[in-house]
Amino acid sequence: MPRFSVIVPAYDVQAHLQACLESVLSQSYEDLELIAVDDRSPDACGEIIDEFAARDPRVRTVHLARHSGLGPARNAGTAEATGDYLLFLDGGDTLTPHALRAVADRLKETGEPDVLVHDHALVDRSGEQVRETSAGRLTERGPAPFRLEDRPGLLRVPPVAWNKAYRREFVERGGFAFPPGRHADLPWTYPVLMAAESIATLDRVCVHHRRHRRSELPEATGHFDLFEQYDRVFAHLTARPELACWRPVLFRRMVDDLWAVFTGPGRLPRGARAEFLRRARAHHRAHRTPGHPVPVRSRLRHTVIRLGLYRTHRLTELARSLGRRTARPAARLARTLRTAALRLHYRVQRCLPLRADRAVFAAYGGRGHGCNPGALEEAFRTFAPHIRTAWVARPEHHHTIPTATRRLRPGTAAHWTALARSKYLVDNTGFDHRLVKRPGQVLLQTQHGTPLKHMGLDLRERPAAAGQTDFEAMLHGVDQWDYLLSPNRHTTLTWERVYPGRYTTLPYGYPRNDVFQRATSEDVRRLRESLGIPEGSVAILYAPTHRDYRRTQHTHLDLDRVLRRLGPRFVVLARAHHRHGGPLVPHPTGRIVDVTGHPSVESLCLASDALVTDYSSLMFDYANLDRPIVIHADDREAYEAARGTYFDLRSFAPGAVARSEDELIDIFATGHWRGSRSAQLRAAFRERFCPYDDGRAAERVVRRVVLGETELPEVVPLAERHPVPSAAAALDRTPLATVPRPATDTPVAETR
Repeated sequence: MPRFSVIVPAYDVQAHLQACLESVLSQSYEDLELIAVDDRSPDACGEIIDEFAARDPRVRTVHLARHSGLGPARNAGTAEATGDYLLFLDGGDTLTPHALRAVADRLKETGEPDVLVHDHALVDRSGEQVRETSAGRLTERGPAPFRLEDRPGLLRVPPVAWNKAYRREFVERGGFAFPPGRHADLPWTYPVLMAAESIATLDRVCVHHRRHRRSELPEATGHFDLFEQYDRVFAHLTARPELACWRPVLFRRMVDDLWAVFTGPGRLPRGARAEFLRRARAHHRAHRTPGHPVPVRSRLRHTVIRLGLYRTHRLTELARSLGRRTARPAARLARTLRTAALRLHYRVQRCLPLRADRAVFAAYGGRGHGCNPGALEEAFRTFAPHIRTAWVARPEHHHTIPTATRRLRPGTAAHWTALARSKYLVDNTGFDHRLVKRPGQVLLQTQHGTPLKHMGLDLRERPAAAGQTDFEAMLHGVDQWDYLLSPNRHTTLTWERVYPGRYTTLPYGYPRNDVFQRATSEDVRRLRESLGIPEGSVAILYAPTHRDYRRTQHTHLDLDRVLRRLGPRFVVLARAHHRHGGPLVPHPTGRIVDVTGHPSVESLCLASDALVTDYSSLMFDYANLDRPIVIHADDREAYEAARGTYFDLRSFAPGAVARSEDELIDIFATGHWRGSRSAQLRAAFRERFCPYDDGRAAERVVRRVVLGETELPEVVPLAERHPVPSAAAALDRTPLATVPRPATDTPVAETR
């Protein structure tokens, strides 16, 4: 008896069926049977199913004598199932990697519930994935298993069959079956959830559901099937008086579904809309439960459906459409007038005297307080308290700005006033390209990392990395710089070549790294506690950089697999590059903590015990902590071809180098990540790239640029610095996990 029976009905999906079946058979959890049902498909679905059955004994085929629809095809597959749990997939869907293992683990963890509800993502024709479920409904926090009464919000999860696993004995005992019709999932899902004695949730995307193109959809009048299916749902409630409490909830769900069909573009032919609303009105009257008020946000749709206000709704839609059409030109005119007014305002402000006691800071084009400008802003307030500081950031980042610092929104009159009249301008990328530097203004460019990948003028021969870079505009911005920070000789030589200008280089170290010398073990403890890192765990900060040669960005590591192989002591802090466009791990589970939105990468470095990265400049800053660094460079050739690097990491690495996921696992499992060879590599790396980062870089900058001092604090030699120890420093030197080495002939790069 297999653990899972995966039932796949197939009809007219020959282009996607192979990927669907492969996604099931390639699962890392292999205790399954795949029941593929050929619903008398007119295309090659039947032949594809037979081919899979011939080469894999886990595939069982069912060929129906005539086309009967999705519901009866699922019933036919269920009748053949022998597994402990049933899962349904449509022929165009796919299981995500390791989905069945995650389901199996969660079933075991929650005591074999009747139903397990997991998450899914919708995939459009371009391959773009969108997670469907609203946050919080599938949370695994709280007691489990539970009944529907304990988590009624599950009724808001899309009522489909393929986002759940069902205990087969429970399904057979309850006599549940799918009716015919386009919306057959409705009279299956609701009765199943209401009858289940035990339910659990899995907050993980296990299914990618393919959205149909309009040409692939059955004719739009098939949406009239909704009425018959909801009649079945309410008939089920009527036959079981103990379920009467669910009638108001399901009534509101029915109205929401009817409204979505009625108002959805292309859902109904124009000539069928009045008839659909007429039938919706009849169902509203038939199934409404008196005494249960309608939520305020839903009253409009309930009123339109209850009264059948088709003409009123049409007039409202026409009025809205007219409003949208007139609103766009009006908005464009308003933007044009506002832009002209701001330009005039900026011109006027540039004619007024400079304010020698004002400084404006910004980082990463409007992000929050941080990086080198953030450390310098704090140093301005400490060592030059007579300077009033302001920070330019978008409103969503204002919470990161200290209360003593003025907040400025980009593009406002206050923003342009500050740029026109402040003496000191500090940024790590570049201020607005419309900035006109005035005589007497001091522009300090801090940059945001030691260059490993090609930058500046070196990108002229790298179109994939350069993108739409305007090199003339870039050089115009460089001409406005007065000072440029550098943390090491390599950076100084590189910047002065790729950003040629008349500025003065300040080889004082990076102010953002000062915190690494000032932090204490108590600071580390508090940071780890705030991030939810369990005591005694080894926290790995995984921070890959942006890939210029990829249109879509995604992690190159299967972090779930890595952690399973390494054991329960390891935790991963996953941080995406700021150009990633979202979290690095959209659906983190277990011991993976997505920290992309954390405002301070320096705090994440302090909280971690080791860094795993690829070509990110973060490795140069992290080296100041004298903690293990592991390089995962599985796409070195592609990255070199698209972006290029200034030196080969393999010949001058800060630690072990892994060329594959298995090598990375091996490095941690055998202890090489913190071995003596790694320490030697790291020491040489620190000596070359961290000569000035002694904790006083920001002070030196302020004393030189603002106070005009020439006698600056001397740099503390590297041998005399004492970085704060990591939480793992007290652990013994025995391996933290006992997993076999991957079967590979390639040696671990650290031993080279």
